[in-house]
Amino acid sequence: MFKLLPKIVISIALSCSTYGYCQDVAFAGLAYSGDHASIATRFPYSKRFDSSLGPSGINGLLQAALPSIHPKNYSIVPRLDELKGRDQAIAVALVVTNESISTEQIGPVYKLLIQLRGQALFFDFKSMTVLRAYPISFAYIDALSAPPTEAVKDRDVAYLYKGIGGKPGLVDRFNAALTAATLPNSIPRFVQVSNVAISDEARAIFPPEYRNGSAEAWLADTFGEELSSKLGIPILPYAKGYAIGNVMSMTISDDSVYSLTLPKPDYQFNIELLKLKTVPFEVQAAGRSLIYGSLVSIKLEEPLSGHSYVDSEFKNGEVKIVPASQVNIDDFPAYQDSIKGLFSKFSGVISGDNNPWLRSAATGPNIDKQVLATRELLKLCK
Repeated sequence: MFKLLPKIVISIALSCSTYGYCQDVAFAGLAYSGDHASIATRFPYSKRFDSSLGPSGINGLLQAALPSIHPKNYSIVPRLDELKGRDQAIAVALVVTNESISTEQIGPVYKLLIQLRGQALFFDFKSMTVLRAYPISFAYIDALSAPPTEAVKDRDVAYLYKGIGGKPGLVDRFNAALTAATLPNSIPRFVQVSNVAISDEARAIFPPEYRNGSAEAWLADTFGEELSSKLGIPILPYAKGYAIGNVMSMTISDDSVYSLTLPKPDYQFNIELLKLKTVPFEVQAAGRSLIYGSLVSIKLEEPLSGHSYVDSEFKNGEVKIVPASQVNIDDFPAYQDSIKGLFSKFSGVISGDNNPWLRSAATGPNIDKQVLATRELLKLCK
């Protein structure tokens, strides 16, 4: 035991020395985005899972993992009060931004889909300003012989937080984001999905729970997560999804409510979902396969100058197999796969993937030059 301690200290010192300093970042805990009054309505299963863990809640899971997290250019301290009296106090929280559940029946089998989305959010505790955010999410599909009960949904939500089948849950993904995250050692350049639009035709396909701006927030979060994970860059939270007047509200697990100011982005993405369409692909006695297509406009511009780096429409299709025994079809998860696949392929191309998808998917002129310009720009935003 005494022989291991110097190794741990040396490892942390080397990691921080790469950047010339070692900034302390306080762990602020679990938080929920949006207004405090609606948390129980927007995150019912997360709140129940939190309560099931006793007084420590999900924070206990997060705190237990902190000693094993060794970030590249900062160190984590377990409590906010350890930064009292300092000129600068940077904190990080796991901010849960959305949970969604859907069920569809395939013959005698019921498919339960649960999704959680969140962010590793770094903020200056003195000025209450967001510094950077790394989007994270996890989805889990369960196959059941009967309609899912509330107890089954609670069990599966626990899987999403803690992980299952070797796949890391939201807690471990948050820890991984902390390990890979960097803090700016100069004036940072901020990137944000600033504007999201949805055509009336596409909006009609979204379920009722995606009203009141939730659909736009989902699109922004999904795009931001794909871009962040592929390029390793932070993405400012989508303001219209969680903020009023560019001020983001979040509630920490101890019921403290923080209002955080979002800085103005140096570069902004404008996303417009233009169309969702289903096309029959193949029909056989055993069932049929459908192509779920999406058409999205993506534009990256510098607000100050109005200069555009990428400005094009992109299309993508994903195949879903529907057995003849399937009683009802929930189309929306398939459309989500199509949209997420489009964002994933786009982000992969920007990061350097040589994907032939780009040639057939993009409509904008000189798309290769647009991609190269965007790639070089976003490298500067890490």
